[in-house]
Amino acid sequence: MPHSPQEKKRVLARIRRIRGQCEALERALEEGADCAPVLQQIAAIRGAVNGLMSEVMQAHIREEFGQAEVSAERRAQSVKELTGLVRSYLK
Repeated sequence: MPHSPQEKKRVLARIRRIRGQCEALERALEEGADCAPVLQQIAAIRGAVNGLMSEVMQAHIREEFGQAEVSAERRAQSVKELTGLVRSYLK
């Protein structure tokens, strides 16, 4: 999770944009919009979520592996956790 005020602000802005995109998609579906614009909106939402995931993952990697004083045991635990996250993300 991003902890610096700048990172947190950036992530929250992304979430708000995604929320807006989802609300627009919901309205389009309720109004019976054509399939092509609906599919395009879904693809845009997927891209936005992927961007959010990337940004949060980068912050996590910086926090977990950017500290030289971390023990080998803690580093191994972090690698295991991160590989699990990447695996679940790629499913």
